[in-house]
Amino acid sequence: MRREVPLVICFLFGTLFIADYFISNPGFDSLAHTINQWAIIVMIFAYVLGVANIARINSGVIKRKEKDWAYKLVLLFGLLFMAILGIGWGVTEGTVFYWVYMNAYYPMQATMFALLAFFIASAAFRAFRIRSWEAGLLAITAIAVMIGRVPVGEAVWKNFPNFTEWIMDAPQLAAKRAIMIGAALGAISTGLKVLTGLERTYLGGD
Repeated sequence: MRREVPLVICFLFGTLFIADYFISNPGFDSLAHTINQWAIIVMIFAYVLGVANIARINSGVIKRKEKDWAYKLVLLFGLLFMAILGIGWGVTEGTVFYWVYMNAYYPMQATMFALLAFFIASAAFRAFRIRSWEAGLLAITAIAVMIGRVPVGEAVWKNFPNFTEWIMDAPQLAAKRAIMIGAALGAISTGLKVLTGLERTYLGGD
């Protein structure tokens, strides 16, 4: 029963939401909306459990003073500090929470993305090693796009920016849509496997 009951619940509610997308009925829509509200409540409790789990794991590391325990302390302090600010004074513009978010968290997030750009550049350098004609085509196209995005490209050839836009709007977009269609089909197949009980990893099994 520990496995059968979750599978039945998953199948019934998953089928309900799929049917709600295709069926337009006031009573059916109301039922789906109510169940969706229940799901939001369950997600809220999941967030609480997630925060409690973070506190439990990191507090153990701090007590044992393992590697990087000071960073764990900063993490827990920041979590508690922001939670108190948000619950006590709100999160709207003009509050202390909003000020800390915009002047501390937001700049740190921008810094992380800036550092990520160097890793992307390193990965691109490795990807541009021409070992096949596909890799050569990728390297030539990427170089053309980068040149067309800067003033040097227009100085070399006045239609370089237009050529770059054509690459982005025609072959690049076509390939991107093909990848998105493939990803969507993969998501649909995975969802069907979950609904039919063929995929049971979320239950802790194989």
